[in-house]
Formats: sequence, C-alpha cells, structure tokens
Amino acid sequence: MIGVFAKSGQDEAVREFFELFKTPWQFVRAGSFYDVVISTLDDVPPVDCRLLIVYGCSAKRVDAGHGDAFPLLKTASFIYSGGAVPIYCGVRTFAPLAEVVRYVSDNGETVGFYSRPRSLLRLGYDLFDESEYLLTAGQPEEWAHVPTLDLHIEILRNAILQAGIPLLEIPPSPENYSFITCLTHDIDFVGIRSHFFDHSMFGFCYRGTIGAFLKFLRGRLSLDLLIRSWVAVLSLPFVYAGWMKDFWQPFEWYLTAEKDLPSTYFLIPFKRTRGTKVSGANAGRRAAAYDVGDLKSWIERLQNEGCEVAVHGIDSWHSEQKARNESKRVRDAAGRSRVGVRMHWLLADRDTPAILDRADYDYDSTCGYNGAIGYRAGTLQVFRPIGTKKLLELPLHLQDGALFFPEKLNLSEPEAEQRCATLIDQARNLGGVLTVLWHDRSHAAERFWGDFYLRLLKRLRTCRCWFASAEQVIAWFRYRREVKFKSLTAAVPNLVSIHYDGRTPIQPLVTLRIHRPSGQRVGSASEHAAPAFEDISWDGEDSEKLSRICRERLGCFSMDPTVRA
Repeated sequence: MIGVFAKSGQDEAVREFFELFKTPWQFVRAGSFYDVVISTLDDVPPVDCRLLIVYGCSAKRVDAGHGDAFPLLKTASFIYSGGAVPIYCGVRTFAPLAEVVRYVSDNGETVGFYSRPRSLLRLGYDLFDESEYLLTAGQPEEWAHVPTLDLHIEILRNAILQAGIPLLEIPPSPENYSFITCLTHDIDFVGIRSHFFDHSMFGFCYRGTIGAFLKFLRGRLSLDLLIRSWVAVLSLPFVYAGWMKDFWQPFEWYLTAEKDLPSTYFLIPFKRTRGTKVSGANAGRRAAAYDVGDLKSWIERLQNEGCEVAVHGIDSWHSEQKARNESKRVRDAAGRSRVGVRMHWLLADRDTPAILDRADYDYDSTCGYNGAIGYRAGTLQVFRPIGTKKLLELPLHLQDGALFFPEKLNLSEPEAEQRCATLIDQARNLGGVLTVLWHDRSHAAERFWGDFYLRLLKRLRTCRCWFASAEQVIAWFRYRREVKFKSLTAAVPNLVSIHYDGRTPIQPLVTLRIHRPSGQRVGSASEHAAPAFEDISWDGEDSEKLSRICRERLGCFSMDPTVRA
C-alpha cells in the first residue's frame, strides 16, 4: 500500500494519477504503517514506512545533509532508460554527493538522489503537478515522441521494486493482450461529387497534376502513382456524371481494408457549418459539404459491421448548447443513447473537457496533434480530464496528415514506417491504447496513403493487441477504473482486498499483476531491467478468494510491518 501526503489542491491530480498507476494507495492515515510513502509537502510529517519518496522543486526538510539545493529551473529534462524525460513545472537540482545514487539531467546536473541508509528517494520535480500539467495543457510538439506520464509511472514502479518491496497492480492492458489498438476515421468528405467548382475540386486538380509531377521529380511519388493521379483528374467529368465510381467515397474501402476489425467513424453533424470562434484565412474551408443525415444507409451498414459512429464536432468544443445539439443530431441518426466526440481540426481549449462533460458526451478523442504524432497528454492510457466528472479522454497518437503533409512532418514512407514502429514498440512495453486516425480520402488519389495504411494494419495484426472501437476502449477502461482496493485494517493498510461493485465485467478481462522485487538497488546499472511479475486473471467474482491469493503471493516477500528494508 502506498500512502500519499499531497499539497493543497493536488487531490484530484493524485486520484487520477493512481487511476493510471492502478495500485493500492490512500492518503496517509495517522498511526498507520505503509510500504511506501510519497510526499510533495515541504515538511513531511513523521510516518512509518519502508521507503519514503519526496517529490518537489521547492526546498524540503529532508534535503538537509544531502548537499546544497541549487536554484530552481523552470523547465528541464533528465535521463531515464537511455532517453530524456521532460519536466514542465519546475526542477530543483542538487549538489552531487558520492554517498548517494544520483538521477541526472541531460546536461549532467543532479535532479534527484537515493539515500540507502535513510531509504529516501528525493526527486526535484513534483509528480502530481507534472501529471496535472500533462493531462491539462499537454506537451509541446517537440516532446511528442516521449510518453512522459507513462515514464513517471515506470520510474515510480521501478523505484519501489528496487527497494525490495513487492507491488500489486492492474495493468492498462486486457488479459492476454500487450496493448489495445483503436482505429478511427474523421469523415470530412464523403465523395468528390459533393464538391463541384469549389476549392476542394480545384485543389484536387492542382495536387493531382502539377503537385503530383513535382512529387515525382523529388522522388516522393512513383511513376505508377503519378499516372494514377493524372487518370483520376481526367476521370472527374465521368465521376460527376455518375458513370464512374466516386474515388473519394471512404466507407467501402475501409470496411474492406479493416475486415473483421471494429473501428470508429466520426461524422459531421451539420453541413455547410464552419463553426464559430475559428480563426485563420482558410476558416471557411472547415465547413463540410455533407451532414450526418445524408448517411443513414451507411450508418446502418457500419453499425451492422460492428463499427461505431460518433460526432465530428463543429462547435461542441466551446458551447454546451451546441454540443448538445451536435450530439443529438448524431444520436438520432444512429439510434444511440450516448456518443463520443472528436473535434473537427482538433479544436479545443482548457474549458472544452468540462463543456463536453456537461453535454453528456461519453468520451472525447481530441487530445492529439495536428502536426506531430505521439503523446499530447504523455500517456497511452484513457484518462479523466481534470475538472470533469464522467467524461473520459481517448488520446489520439498517430494520424496520416501529420505523417505525410508537406507542412507537417512530411515524411517519406520508410521514415513514417519507422516512426510508427517506434510507437508500436512503446505500446507493447507500456500497455494502454494506440489510437490511429486515417482520414476519409487518404486511401485515394491524390494522397495514395492507402497502401501504407494496409501495411500498418498488417504490422498491427501481428502484434498481441486487442482491436477495439473507441466506445469499447472506453468501456474497458471504465471497468478497470471501477475496480477498487480496500484496506482490511486501519493500522496495517498494506493488507488489502480487491472489490468490483459495478455491472457484469466486460470482455476481455483485467488482470492483477504481482510484481516481484528486482533484487537490484535503486540507481544500479541494471535499474531499468524489467522485474519479474505474475499475472492473475480476474472476472470480478469471488474477490475475497482472489484477495487471499494475492496476499499469499505478496506474503512470500513479507508484508509484516515489523520487517524493514
């Protein structure tokens, strides 16, 4: 059991952090013994524990005797497992000391230390301030590639295990899977026939002829695709006449490409509505030439194929009433009681989660980048945005436009494959959900990103991942959040039971993971080696029996409060 001393105003961030790091914890109760105590206070009250972890960029009483604390840095990064971890809310550095193990920044400064005689880990940043910042403001694009919040969890987990303390956790991946893949599509266009003599048609003609030829000269387009692009432009009169297939029509292609895989389609609720509070010279182009009412037959087929439809919001991000109107429009078209949302152009501000929460959306999936791929909130996990009550956020990690648009990353396909492979590897290691966005016409001329998407799907199919629609992902994480750890006694909170008081558990099930201490001291050369663990499947039933099994497994490492590290 982890006990927590938190600064005033941090309670919500603490609770959300431990929904992501799903392990037994509680705010410290006087007179209780804890395996681990985490504190962000400047002066830690007396407490009985095996390991004390003190976070914060302000001076702490425990710093006495460990060298001078150097001035506060506004932002910095430190090295962990061979890579840099950014810190956004301030870092305190320390004088290097020979008798302690140092955590170092990328320029060699000491940002934390471990003192074995005192069983004290001191880190010069505030874990819960960092968590709140990541879940609220998010990371800038230059740090998009780092799953920062998930690494904070990993750092804490490994520190506990390296101190010789076993740990019980519900990992963020379903039973028998290493991670989840959520395939999504933002439907901005449903065909080029809806665009006659407008900016979309003229833009396509330019990009499909001159633009395609320039890409060919730069080696970014093959001769075959150049010819196909020119043929598509020349075929436009026949497409408009209805004599040829509309090559921008998205649904048939994706249903074939993703056969037997559920996916989520975000649909525009109202046509010819650009929305308000949209700035920029091309703001008018945000209006779509269709609305959800035009797609009734496709909605029925998509849902019959096991796919989900949700809202591609126009004004939901800033207006509760408009959010309700857009939600109702899609719910009525799909015959659903609740829906999720992703904002068109990923528009959002700090008030958006609360607005969507009050409008009774089931989830949001706007937290991502237009110009990068990676981890806006620093995590692969679904989370509840700070200040909301029911809304969950499904972060967006990987999208086509960010990979390939010239004004974005502008990657070649081999470069993009390497970037995607890195994200997949991180998902394997950390768990959670990898959310993929491929737009409506990305498979067709003039983009021709369909073959890349097929290769991406093939790679993902070889992984031990669960393919799920957005609503299925949200339902699974809600189930995980409803599992609770409870202390059996007040005096010795380390003795815990596991309870699930919700509805019948969904498939696939959660697992209980029992981590065994690594046997390596904190800060040793092999401190980042994966410790051993045992997974136990749980269907939510007979929780007392399962609690006893877990206590027996953990007991082999001693849960006796008289034993000290």
